[in-house]
Amino acid sequence: MTASYAVSLATTVLAIAGDASAFPVRRVYCVGRNYVDHIREMKEGDERDPPFFFQKPSDAVVANGAELAYPPCTEDFQHEIELVVAIGADGVNIPVTAALDHVFGYAVGIDMTRRDRQREMRERMLPWEMGKSFDASAPCGPLHPVARVGHIGRGAITLSVNGEVRQTGDLAQMIWNVPEIIANLSTQYELKAGDLIFTGTPAGVGPVVPGDRIEGAVEGLGAIHFTIGSRKS
Repeated sequence: MTASYAVSLATTVLAIAGDASAFPVRRVYCVGRNYVDHIREMKEGDERDPPFFFQKPSDAVVANGAELAYPPCTEDFQHEIELVVAIGADGVNIPVTAALDHVFGYAVGIDMTRRDRQREMRERMLPWEMGKSFDASAPCGPLHPVARVGHIGRGAITLSVNGEVRQTGDLAQMIWNVPEIIANLSTQYELKAGDLIFTGTPAGVGPVVPGDRIEGAVEGLGAIHFTIGSRKS
């Protein structure tokens, strides 16, 4: 007996603010530990370490306004508000001075994390995928093209849960700024149009539970919101 199967060829896309077209997502890179206060609250790493990266699957990206099921395999589901950079031009070994030429636009994103699983993997010196790279772990708002908003290097970044502010900071507090992130990452991978880079989170990360409403904002890029649904079996 031959098993039947179907292969989905659907491409994840993000809306582009003020445009009827959409941005096809290729890869999702994330920067770990890029704000000093977050390093201190997590009690991990050297504040002078170079940036390091991990990835999420492209279909982990979910659009603004979604309901996220509380994922399985965790009792500590946490939020991390981040500036997202969308790459619009291919490049490898990109100089810092040319890095911004490769940026299509910016968005507000949230790196959702199974913190208990992340800590467990770190303690066992295993990859972080269990804690970071699960389904619907990368909510992201619409992209704002550089042609409309310019380059985003400073400004308030905040997150609230049920109207209570949890995270607040400024993009200028990033240890590694956007050009430095792009330049460093492009020495490890050939960046392609369609790649997203989540650039790290300020202090104040914390847990959410079913029924919570989360709102994240970056100055100049507006806000995104979503709710936490029931536990996924």
